[in-house]
Amino acid sequence: MRKIGGMETPIQATIPSMNASARRPARRVALVHDYLVQDGGAERVLGVLQTMFPDAPTFVLIHDAGRSHAQFRGRDIRTSFLDRWPFAHRAYQWYLPLMPIAVEHLDLSGFDLVISSSSSFAKGVIAAPDSIHVCYCHTPTRFLWQERIGYLNDLPQPQIMRLLLPPLLHRLRQWDRLAAERPDVMLTNSETSRARIRRYYGRESHVIHPPVEISSIPIGSGPGAYWLAGGRLVGYKRFDLVVKAFAKLNLPLKVFGIGPELAKLRAIAGPKTAFLGHVDDATKATLYRDAIGYVSPQIEDFGITIIEAMAAGRPVVTFGQGGAKETVLPGVTGIHIEAQAWEDIGDAIIRFDASRFDPKAIRAHAETFSTERFAAKMREFLDLHALAS
Repeated sequence: MRKIGGMETPIQATIPSMNASARRPARRVALVHDYLVQDGGAERVLGVLQTMFPDAPTFVLIHDAGRSHAQFRGRDIRTSFLDRWPFAHRAYQWYLPLMPIAVEHLDLSGFDLVISSSSSFAKGVIAAPDSIHVCYCHTPTRFLWQERIGYLNDLPQPQIMRLLLPPLLHRLRQWDRLAAERPDVMLTNSETSRARIRRYYGRESHVIHPPVEISSIPIGSGPGAYWLAGGRLVGYKRFDLVVKAFAKLNLPLKVFGIGPELAKLRAIAGPKTAFLGHVDDATKATLYRDAIGYVSPQIEDFGITIIEAMAAGRPVVTFGQGGAKETVLPGVTGIHIEAQAWEDIGDAIIRFDASRFDPKAIRAHAETFSTERFAAKMREFLDLHALAS
């Protein structure tokens, strides 16, 4: 048995890096992520890990600097052979059959500690025999497991692709299940994801809630002028329920984010719904601050936008399943609706009483999910958790 990690050394803001103590040789650390082609919650986890391990290179399948967050500029990003192939940055999904091969060919020789941040393929890296692989598994690969049917139904490709994809996804599921056995230990973001990992991968994991940048979000003081929703506009997030409810109620709603559902949502929206597209972090923080509340109809593994809204002291109306069961306190920080239906959303909005909620109490709860808390929990786990070597 041996420990992971060493002494803390502050290097940036309040997040310390992890360097070796004077009593043991320095560990060579590698970070692995699926791909850097968007900016989401998984990428925020990677950003904190990069701050904790500033000298560690980050291995990814594909890196599109123009679409990933600015925090990754200047980092040591090492890509797979797929990154050099035609259209890899804009149509990387076409290389899906080759991604298992590509991730297995990432060269991790010479690294003592491998930390993967994985929603799909990164957990399948092949670490050196004498190294330790810790995987922060955000969720079992969504399009292979819990969202596999919706993924096929939402495909815009010709019918021939719909016929060819099921056998391919079946083979990928077999690989994914075996790849999940490669990490020495798994961490995850919520009890919901922990249950899914147990069901689909047959192994246990430890929950460390992901980081949310609380300090940069100002707390609101007024009553708010509109309701807010947003994120990646994809089918499973069910923004159509929110848009339809507010069209029926004829109440003001702002929706931030981009995605394949945007045209559909515009078609069913009422006159008081505004679609804002992609917004930067500062603009989004202001949107949270000035909102009446935040509406989240989806089943999330964790739900970072929910925490961001609560950081602004704004209550959340959410479907009471998934990560929201762990993060939203009914009657204190928000409301749980019972059914994933526009009627239930509309009923909650009509009955909503802002005077029942204390913005300072909501903010205090959000702070329990801060970036600093995540970094501290990761340090504690890596430094104190004994792993079989």
